[in-house]
Amino acid sequence: MRRSPAPATPTPTEPERRKPRSDGIEARTRLLHTALKLFSEKGFARTSTREIALAAGVNIAAIHYYFGDKTGLYSACFTEPLGGSPRDAVALFSDPELSLREALVRFFAAYLDPLKQGELVRQCMRLHMREMLEPTSQWAVELEQDMKRPHLAMVALLSRHLGLARADDGVHRLAFSISGLAIQLFACGEMVEAIRPSLVKTPQSIDRWNPPLVEYALAMVSAEAALRSVRSPATSAPRKRKEKPV
Repeated sequence: MRRSPAPATPTPTEPERRKPRSDGIEARTRLLHTALKLFSEKGFARTSTREIALAAGVNIAAIHYYFGDKTGLYSACFTEPLGGSPRDAVALFSDPELSLREALVRFFAAYLDPLKQGELVRQCMRLHMREMLEPTSQWAVELEQDMKRPHLAMVALLSRHLGLARADDGVHRLAFSISGLAIQLFACGEMVEAIRPSLVKTPQSIDRWNPPLVEYALAMVSAEAALRSVRSPATSAPRKRKEKPV
């Protein structure tokens, strides 16, 4: 009895050939996290690709395969470990249909969520601080995309709710102050953890920051509106009469 020929194995399509295997994803993640740790401790210039590959337990060619080169790996360390960057939050709170409260709830939720990743977020903060002290070409990207863009989006939001046609120094000052409510938990995270660890101990404790920060921010906006409603001391103070020469 003749056997039927075995069915031919289908040739994989191009997308299937390019689809990363699970072990490849694991190697890439391990490489990324190892690089983040070393870059945050030693900086870009003093960290070699050979050192990163050795510590990650992968071939040095993996850096080229997954990230292109050392610069590409360094750039990925600023966005990928935490699942995104501040620029990604802009679309969440910039919708003109949102009330100010709703926009602030979204803003703080997006900014605070990475704090739930513990040591990983601390390494990311060290990396950002090191980049500020020892800037590379990455600094221009960080300044434009992850600092300037979210700030200008907050300025536009505040200007809209304060009824201003153009932003002035006061609105920019207010935007920096509101963003600072969230940023201080990153910049001073280790201090908060040392003084009052219950405030940042669990994901639930991180979420509990959102409601009060929203109220603090709304109070700041109300204070700014009140300041604008009163006359400037310079214009309200009586003019001093000129003394006649004796």
